[in-house]
Amino acid sequence: MAAVELDTLEPGIARVTLNRPEKLNAIDGALLDGVDAALDELESGAHRVAILTGAGRGFCAGADLSGTGAPWVKPAKAPFKTSYDGQVRLADQLTRLYELPIPVIAAVHGAAVGGGLAYALHCDIRIGSEAARFGSVFIKAGFSSLDMGTSYLLPKIVGAGVARELMLTGRIIDAAEALRIHLVHQVVPADELLEAALRKAREIAANNAYGVWQTKTGLNVALDASSLRHAKELENRTQILTGFTNNPAEAAMALREKRQPVWDDL
Repeated sequence: MAAVELDTLEPGIARVTLNRPEKLNAIDGALLDGVDAALDELESGAHRVAILTGAGRGFCAGADLSGTGAPWVKPAKAPFKTSYDGQVRLADQLTRLYELPIPVIAAVHGAAVGGGLAYALHCDIRIGSEAARFGSVFIKAGFSSLDMGTSYLLPKIVGAGVARELMLTGRIIDAAEALRIHLVHQVVPADELLEAALRKAREIAANNAYGVWQTKTGLNVALDASSLRHAKELENRTQILTGFTNNPAEAAMALREKRQPVWDDL
């Protein structure tokens, strides 16, 4: 059984499933290999939107600490180097997820803690089931809570004050609190989770692919802009370049003709 599965739910919409349900999809070398392969496919241009989810009772319970999973990296001569290489491998993989040219929706059921929370944070949109649980629990394992981009992304998503409390306590929150602090965009019953993620994916895929791509990459850049002026300079260039596609003219024509637009492909 593959540790990660990728399938096409509908034309243009892919699903990536973390598939170690007996371990709550905890991260080991096989899962890392599978996510790398899925990211390769998602970067190919064959899909417009992706849904990231987990098999079984959980989304991802973080690092596999059982000692039975496949190694993250090849052992180095110095033990600290092996640990460091593993840390960098997952961190770099999460950066690839964040920088994908297509949006990714995290469909979270059960535990999304530690590295599992990081996977969810690196997605563009998060939808949780009523059984979803979230936590920055690295500190509970004797480390700091500064891990896998959490200190960068969590404050941007929920605000610095809320992020400080969650990261300093390491407490696990339920779906209702996650919704209240805007960590997730929607909470639905477990049996409606995939359909809710699909509805959101369809909303995105109905827009022009160039505009979606530029919006996602531009947002990532604007979040790091040093000022409003810098962000607007990026917006100005993006909008003018977008105007040189046929999509604005097609949108106007479709509105006049009361039909759905037919967008240019990338």
